[in-house]
Amino acid sequence: MVSIKKNNKGELALAKGIRTRKSSIYSPGQNETFKISRSRFSNFCDCKRCFYLDRVKGLQSPSMPGWSLNTTVDELLKKEFDFYREKKEPHPIFKKYKLNFIPYQHKDIDQWRESLKGGICYHDEDTNLILHGGVDDIWYDLDEKKLVVADYKAQSTKYEVEKKSYLDSQYHLGYKMQMDIYVHILRKMGFKVSDTSYFMVCNGVKTRDSFDSVMNFDITLVDYKVDTSWVQKKINEMKDTLESEKIPEETPHCESCAYIREANNFNNNN
Repeated sequence: MVSIKKNNKGELALAKGIRTRKSSIYSPGQNETFKISRSRFSNFCDCKRCFYLDRVKGLQSPSMPGWSLNTTVDELLKKEFDFYREKKEPHPIFKKYKLNFIPYQHKDIDQWRESLKGGICYHDEDTNLILHGGVDDIWYDLDEKKLVVADYKAQSTKYEVEKKSYLDSQYHLGYKMQMDIYVHILRKMGFKVSDTSYFMVCNGVKTRDSFDSVMNFDITLVDYKVDTSWVQKKINEMKDTLESEKIPEETPHCESCAYIREANNFNNNN
């Protein structure tokens, strides 16, 4: 896919390839706090080299198209859960799965669900990094008196959503890491958070005979027991990488590393 740079008016703009916002670039040895989003943290876990080129060298990756249908599902679900949040009543999906939950009420819930507004966040004093990310929703377990992290997932497959295959999928490894990080952040914020989180999987039904301007979804709750034991170690590794004066080695399975390498080979051979 070729990504074309455009301005806010949809007009073609110069693609520089280098970040201009200084707050997005880390300077080794700096004393100021530095913000790391959950998505950037995930990038570090996937490829240290690409993370370093982005956060330290300021190399800007090509933009990706928005997932408008997924975003629409997220927005509608948030409105739906907010209806029950305001009434302090359980959503019907809780009754279906026999969960004694209600949508969690908090003055900052809207901020927590918007990564651009800061999301959930905490200052890791050991590394001087501020970790943040936007959660889809937070529920409250009335039995355990703990918060429950929920993540909405929209997809369309002819196969029935089943817990083991869903969680074991290599493509969903990042989903589980995402949950681990969110729970880690909320606990660092001082909240009691359940070890069990939920993916609310909305699977678009393909078996209808016609579209008729309607798309139906089968909704499945997939429970996932988080593992936060690895998170702090990775945060420390991420800090060490940011402080390094040397660009990390390529990650063998990283397509971005391979693309940059081969592009450089073409340039060197011409």
